[in-house]
Amino acid sequence: MEFFFRPEGVAVIGASRNPRKIGHQVLRNIVEGGYGGKVYPVNPKGGEILGLPVYKSVLDVPGSVDLAVVAVPAPVVPSVVRECGEKGVKGVAVISSGFGEVGNRELEEELVRTVKEYGMRLLGPNIFGVVYTPARLNASFGPPEVVPGKIALVSQSGALGIALMGWTQTEDIGLSAVVSVGNKADVSDEDLLDFFSADGNTEVVVIYMEGVKDGRAFMEAVRRCP
Repeated sequence: MEFFFRPEGVAVIGASRNPRKIGHQVLRNIVEGGYGGKVYPVNPKGGEILGLPVYKSVLDVPGSVDLAVVAVPAPVVPSVVRECGEKGVKGVAVISSGFGEVGNRELEEELVRTVKEYGMRLLGPNIFGVVYTPARLNASFGPPEVVPGKIALVSQSGALGIALMGWTQTEDIGLSAVVSVGNKADVSDEDLLDFFSADGNTEVVVIYMEGVKDGRAFMEAVRRCP
């Protein structure tokens, strides 16, 4: 799970030159947020975005990639994630929607199979991103500025999560992390509770959930929290 929060290299697959596109907003938040690792925009058109060279495929990226943020149309997500597996990516955060939340469970199951085939972990799909302030990482299309602190916010609702990010900034409430979990096809609330309970930068975890897949596992994770 560490690679979601302290990646040494991040690829934004679906990066765009259009400021209105999610792929541009995520890339801009990463770059302008002060993240110190390598950032690799990926788009089949190539070129340059925000002063960074754009690679036509994640397989063309010269360095290692721990985290890939995927913002491409849902039908091509499994093939893109397969390329991530071939590249050796450790974690994929799939922002793209159009999966189980709209009844397209077969596509979501295909995505999960691909992730498991390569031993990766999947955050999402249908998320707005992930933020970890100790690493100055804002890989989301939420507010660009987040007040650093000791509270981790986990939200299944994208709209509410983004709204709470804005509210914490207005109220000067510090956050260690913001995690959008979306469909929770792989990474679960329990996984995140286990991670943050061992994270020295987090003292409180706040979770907004719309459903629990395994209530027993969730309660066991709660009991493991110090």
